Amino acid sequence: MARGRLRIYLGAAPGVGKTYAMLAEGQRLRARGVDVIVGFVEPHGRRPTAAMADGLETTARRTLSHRGALFTEMDLDAVLARRPQVALVDELAHSNVPGACNAKRWQDVEELLDAGIDVVTTLNVQHLESLNDVVRQITGVTQRETLPDEVARRADQIELVDLPPEVLRRRMVHGDIYAPDRIESALTHYFRVGNLTALREIALLWLADRVEEGLQRYRAEHGIVAPWETRERILVSLSGGPEGETLIRRAARISARTPGTELLALHVVLEDGLVDVEPAVLDAQRTLLESLGGSYHQTTGEDVVDALLQFAEAENVTQIVLGASRHGRLASLLRAGVGERTIKGSGPIDVHIVTHREAAGSAVLRLPHPSRGTGPRRYWTALAGAVVLLPVLTLLLTAVRGHLDLSSDLVIYLLVVVVVALVGGLYPALLAAIAAALLADYYFVAPVHSLAIERPDAITALVVFIATAALVGTAAGTAAQRTHQAVRATSEARALSRLAAAMMRGQDLTALVEQIRENFGIGAISLLERDPEASPVPRWYVVASAGERPPEKPYEADVESPVDDNLTLAVRGSGLSTEDRRVLAACAAELGLAHARGRIAGCPDGTDVFADAERTRASLLLAAGRDLRAPLHTAEEALVRLGSRHSGETVPDETQLLDVARAAVHRAAQLVTDLDDVSRLHAGALDLYLRPVDLNEMLGAALDDLGPGGHSIILRLPEQLPDVIADAALLTRALTALGADALRHSPSDRPPVFTAEVHVGRVRIRVEDGTRDRGPEASPEAFRAPGSRADSLAVRLSRDLAEAMDGTLETAVESPGFSVTLTLPTSAPGRTATSGRNE
Repeated sequence: MARGRLRIYLGAAPGVGKTYAMLAEGQRLRARGVDVIVGFVEPHGRRPTAAMADGLETTARRTLSHRGALFTEMDLDAVLARRPQVALVDELAHSNVPGACNAKRWQDVEELLDAGIDVVTTLNVQHLESLNDVVRQITGVTQRETLPDEVARRADQIELVDLPPEVLRRRMVHGDIYAPDRIESALTHYFRVGNLTALREIALLWLADRVEEGLQRYRAEHGIVAPWETRERILVSLSGGPEGETLIRRAARISARTPGTELLALHVVLEDGLVDVEPAVLDAQRTLLESLGGSYHQTTGEDVVDALLQFAEAENVTQIVLGASRHGRLASLLRAGVGERTIKGSGPIDVHIVTHREAAGSAVLRLPHPSRGTGPRRYWTALAGAVVLLPVLTLLLTAVRGHLDLSSDLVIYLLVVVVVALVGGLYPALLAAIAAALLADYYFVAPVHSLAIERPDAITALVVFIATAALVGTAAGTAAQRTHQAVRATSEARALSRLAAAMMRGQDLTALVEQIRENFGIGAISLLERDPEASPVPRWYVVASAGERPPEKPYEADVESPVDDNLTLAVRGSGLSTEDRRVLAACAAELGLAHARGRIAGCPDGTDVFADAERTRASLLLAAGRDLRAPLHTAEEALVRLGSRHSGETVPDETQLLDVARAAVHRAAQLVTDLDDVSRLHAGALDLYLRPVDLNEMLGAALDDLGPGGHSIILRLPEQLPDVIADAALLTRALTALGADALRHSPSDRPPVFTAEVHVGRVRIRVEDGTRDRGPEASPEAFRAPGSRADSLAVRLSRDLAEAMDGTLETAVESPGFSVTLTLPTSAPGRTATSGRNE
């Protein structure tokens, strides 16, 4: 049986019209005679969405019980038994109620697809697993229901349902998305323009990547190698030389001319491992590239050009940026450069050759540099050996001229060339080979004591000798270079392992610094730390040092190896090669780790912070448990009395008992919500939107949230109350929590009092309950005791919310009773109260 096809309507946020578009597609398919049913649709009370489902066959939902409540889910077995051609299933990332066939709805969809049923579904981009942390950072909301990206990637078709943020917010204001009581909170939090714009960009980019994957899959299936210029992709070839930064900046300028261009950089590591590249140079170039919006890549290959072109074809590159060759004219004549060979093999890919200061000059004659594999000392030793050995050998061969022929003389000369190559590498060997050929021609080829050659076979012998000497010298020099590199790598690894072992044994920084000084044979070394508070003149302190007269400032050192912005390793002493400095940088990094570890071990403040957080969490749980006992006990008592009705006992009105139980459960649910908000606020995950708000409206909203029930609250407010700077939703929550707490502790004949007073730049809202003259339980000691009113969850929540809005909350125990004062900044400082009124 062929697997069904999956079609996803993707949206950036709730309310863009995904479900509506899915139902419209169902209506279109039904009109064409396709067997379509609605497996599950959640219209969320939106009338246009519900109307679009009219006329579509709908499968009855399955009812499940979980923790005493009833829930409905898609009846998977019924849909499979019905076997339609197409099933419409809403909310692909939904988590099913325990007891359903599968834990996730996407698993239900997989079963439908395996049964050969096509599925049309909906998905919000914030539910994708790979984007969960990004969305949380933007919106401050953690999505509990997530979908593995691979499920969405396997979809046969993904269609974006898109709306501009302004249009989506307008729909929200008109009540087309959420209920009226949620509109204000949604507009000031999740549905802010910035959030919606960021989510929209994420959805577009994610979908663009899926389109790119489909295009690459199509090109691979059809064997299309030539790049398709659907998007400009510029590739920079980095050799590790100093010209890399010039190439990156030039490529970035080219990329900036065309919006949507992708910038890449590639460094090819040859498989023989003989190319010497400074890691620090590549790291700096990579940092520059990423700061300009590019991505860095590295590959291994036998040839730079082949690896470069293979990568360009695989990534659908349209332009390649190369640096002009650093090789001279002679090297270019012997072998075409990277740029020339890349141009010949690039095909439709444009190649830019960029000049730079390191490019070879036509009129500059450069002497060969000593090989990095052998070092300058061995290089000059080999040249000196050639200068001494060749004349001595020529004198010896001249003495036995009659006993040896030309071939024997050349073989003996070849032995000297090999010795020179083993000591100094390729260039001394080539010079020795040319000098040996000239000496053999002058002393042993007729006419003697002349560079002229009479016999053609002598010319052939000398040419073959030079070629053989060059090849043997190259092989010997390569072997010597590899041997030197292996020995040095072993030494570097041994030095780093010794330092790491010393760190594991817990040696102090002074001993570690002394070990580094001994390893490199330097005169003095210091680990310096900069005082971050000292400005503008930096102030440095010596953390650890070794040797005579260690440097106390970075500028006093001959070599400096920074660890971070405030820590550096300063060395006094010359003779450190580039390789030594690279290893020194690794040692400096290990010293930085040791220093940080020692600071953490010596500073208990970090553990104190965690201990304080744990104590805060424990106290919150205790406060929540204490506050939850009363409403739960009330609800239990009302339900028990209601149940006794069936035993023949006389009980109050059933409706009254249900109202009591309902109110108690609502209070318990509100406490759980308060606890969740406090936890989110402490974790920094509660989003704030501070703006001028009307305090009269906030007080009215708080009274509405307290609900009916015959409660009395006295309001004493000034005639002209300025706006305060606050988050409207959070301020309402704080006022509601304080009001509910005051009502709960006030007798029926002594209602709580809300008083507002305006001072310079701030408004004070005082909440007093009616606990005056209540005897010993209203004493100040009772209020201040652990687990008292001042430590209740409502007061703690209100205090945390006030501090988050740049306000304060203070509690006071006076002879009349308990009071709370909430202070917030005003948007019009300097306004004072004129009179008050009671309500």
